[in-house]
Amino acid sequence: MSLRPGRVIGYGLAGLFLAGATAWGALVLHYLAPGPAGLRTDLAAAFAALGLATLGSLFWPRGRRPAMLGYAAAFALVLVVWHGAEPRNDRDWQPEVAVLPYATFDGDRVTVHNIRDFDYRTETDFTPAYYDRTFDLSRLDRVDLVAAYWMGPAIAHLFLTFGFGGDHLAISIEARKDKQRTYATLPGFFRQYELIYVVADERDAIRVRTNYRADPPENVYLYRLRGPLENGRRVLLDYLRDINELHGHPRFYNTLATNCTTMILTHAMVNPGHVPYSWKVLLSGYAPEYLHEMGRLDQSRPFAALQRLSRINDAARAADRFPDFSRRIRAGLP
Repeated sequence: MSLRPGRVIGYGLAGLFLAGATAWGALVLHYLAPGPAGLRTDLAAAFAALGLATLGSLFWPRGRRPAMLGYAAAFALVLVVWHGAEPRNDRDWQPEVAVLPYATFDGDRVTVHNIRDFDYRTETDFTPAYYDRTFDLSRLDRVDLVAAYWMGPAIAHLFLTFGFGGDHLAISIEARKDKQRTYATLPGFFRQYELIYVVADERDAIRVRTNYRADPPENVYLYRLRGPLENGRRVLLDYLRDINELHGHPRFYNTLATNCTTMILTHAMVNPGHVPYSWKVLLSGYAPEYLHEMGRLDQSRPFAALQRLSRINDAARAADRFPDFSRRIRAGLP
């Protein structure tokens, strides 16, 4: 007996939904279910098998109803596991994300505590150090975007650095990893990392990427953002409020929705006329080009030329331990 076209389309859509839900649910159980790794793997495999059986029941009318009911019950348990995962601040953190920064306010003066300033010998061999510094928000004179690439043009790590005369404060939004985990893209969708704002001296945040990371090496670009300085102040204050919020209310990092690039745009929404979302935000390597298209970077030259001039690896290696590192890496930039 032939099926009506509408029913074929309905079965097709139901099958796509079941396949997607099953893949997501199996990964939730693999990453978040309680128990040892072997048990989590077995639960994920069992749920995947149930999903395949339920998918097959679409073509077996007599078994469709019980299969769907069983799948719904199992999926409800997956949702319990998903919502049962809670972010924490008390894990055994990797040293570079072990200390949370925070800020205290006194009018236009803000004191930022726990600014990271590691002394690197290699990427993984360093002496941890932190300091506190007070900034006068009325003296903010520039906001720069840093873009670091290590796997082609589509993916980059982006962060902002705020300038106060000769002082610069870098703030990088990252996945907070404990000592049992290294970062990987897929686990970042499944509540494996907390969110952290790494507040750092530029000599730390930039130099570790230009001078010490070699596997893979990173190409780092620094762009001066164009726009009213009041917008920059609002963004910095929004950053600092969220930094303080994370002390009492930790949140999960998410590879797609809560990452270094989307969070910058979220904070920028405090300003009127902010840049709208674009696929070039999701593919973070294209975000600087998008900002150039929106008029937020130097407009005196095409983006390709601006990008070539904005690479700072050589300048950062030459500046290395000089106390005026920030000035030296900006010498000659557009």
